[in-house]
Amino acid sequence: MGVMREVSGEYHSKGDYHRELDRSWRYYPVYEEKMAYVRRYLDAVPHGSSIVDVGCGEGLLVEEYRAKGYEMQGVDLNYASEAVRRGDITALPVDDASVDLALCLDVIEHLNFSQQGLALFELHRVLRSGGKLLLSVPNLAHFASRLSFMVLGRLIRTSSIERHPGDRPIGEYLKLVRDMGFKISRRDGIFPTYPGVSALTAISPRWALPLHRLHNRLAPPPGFCFLNMLELVKS
Repeated sequence: MGVMREVSGEYHSKGDYHRELDRSWRYYPVYEEKMAYVRRYLDAVPHGSSIVDVGCGEGLLVEEYRAKGYEMQGVDLNYASEAVRRGDITALPVDDASVDLALCLDVIEHLNFSQQGLALFELHRVLRSGGKLLLSVPNLAHFASRLSFMVLGRLIRTSSIERHPGDRPIGEYLKLVRDMGFKISRRDGIFPTYPGVSALTAISPRWALPLHRLHNRLAPPPGFCFLNMLELVKS
């Protein structure tokens, strides 16, 4: 018998909103480009690898790649289904050293600073030696935020402080993952927040998507980007 769908938190009020994205959502272009990046990454992972997607929400990637024959499981605090197991990132229901690849996409910024180290400790714990973590984090020090701080004396947060209590400049995240025993093997940026594309994104996220794609193909400096994609290796 399959696991019944169980939801709480934002999924109780919003439903499975990632399944049919609102193209007027301000983060729509960044989300689409992040998912395209992750799919390219997963397509290169050997079949037979053990994969866990932590903080996966509805588990869209888990369902998609399980259907392709991948050994993949989702874990989320506020969602449970056939593909997703309910669990807390700071106390993962996953055995020690049992995973080849962990995904943690736009999750740890939702934790407060004291919880972020616990989450990374757990992700490190479940990985096998030499296992990899694909981590995505928003960057409080993106280009538009730096300009705002220089001119107006305030940073542009990546979301409200209630939603992203753990918002950090990317340099702090890089130090944190190293302190938790990870080696950074790859780092890419998504969406450099240059004034033109940033303004268009605010006005019409749907029509800004082609510009996001163009800028992302030009390999922008990750420090200027709204989102950083980090491939980390368990030392």
